[in-house]
Amino acid sequence: MKMTKKEYGEYVKKKSPNSNLFANVLKAFVSGGIICAIGEGILHLYTGCGLGTDEAASATSISLVFLGALLTGLGVYDKMAKFSGAGTLVPITGFANSIVSPALEFKSEGFVTGTSAKMFVIAGPVLVFGISASIIYGILLAIIK
Repeated sequence: MKMTKKEYGEYVKKKSPNSNLFANVLKAFVSGGIICAIGEGILHLYTGCGLGTDEAASATSISLVFLGALLTGLGVYDKMAKFSGAGTLVPITGFANSIVSPALEFKSEGFVTGTSAKMFVIAGPVLVFGISASIIYGILLAIIK
């Protein structure tokens, strides 16, 4: 069965589910805001315990990554993401989810070839480009100063 590009586009459009853009944006905004509000609460908790601003910010990031990974491992984060969409993808908890999910999916293949090898399938390019950009930025900053 051969189709032209136009026929294929019409076929895909017919088969694709309709989505309510306003509702999706609202859910993403509210859920992302809730995650950020939780992060602010954790930040204030750490500063209230006597940590300095920089130390509290680092501890907050670590705590949010841990919570994202824990909730992914418990199967809760995926349910939140299914409802919220991009609202759970953008915060740092989404990064934790992108590392833990493939590790859980491939754990049956063994620790080295499954969990460890597949852990950075999604997050690997982000890390590579992030680290590379940091190195280039550092070099440029050293040259300018």
